[in-house]
Amino acid sequence: MKELSDGKTNISQLKEMVQKFVDDREWGKYHTPKDLALSISIEAAELLEIFQWSGETGAKKALDTPEKFIHLEEEMADVIVYCLSLASVTGIDVSRAIGRKMIKNEQKYPPELVRGNYRKYTEVRGAKINQGGNPSSSAE
Repeated sequence: MKELSDGKTNISQLKEMVQKFVDDREWGKYHTPKDLALSISIEAAELLEIFQWSGETGAKKALDTPEKFIHLEEEMADVIVYCLSLASVTGIDVSRAIGRKMIKNEQKYPPELVRGNYRKYTEVRGAKINQGGNPSSSAE
């Protein structure tokens, strides 16, 4: 298999590659939306495990060797592969879904309201953000 890169590979190609892998093994019968969603969660937990107990400054140390970086890459790939499988099984167009979600996110999180602030949009809606990035009551 040739080396892939984001700049040269599109989502359809990735979905086809994943589907071929599944088809070649006759695993389609196991790839129900529920089981794929469970698998995404399981693999996401394995991704999180890389950073478990690393603390705020330790997150960079979790990736400080080529072996650790490859482990992160593989766990992230597992999550993405299951997401692509779920998209194929359910007929979701990934690009369209992401595009639509980003439009919603733009509306939920307008830059002038949330820039530099980590809070959920429901916490800052109707509040103004002070220079420290903390919401304060708009009644002030």
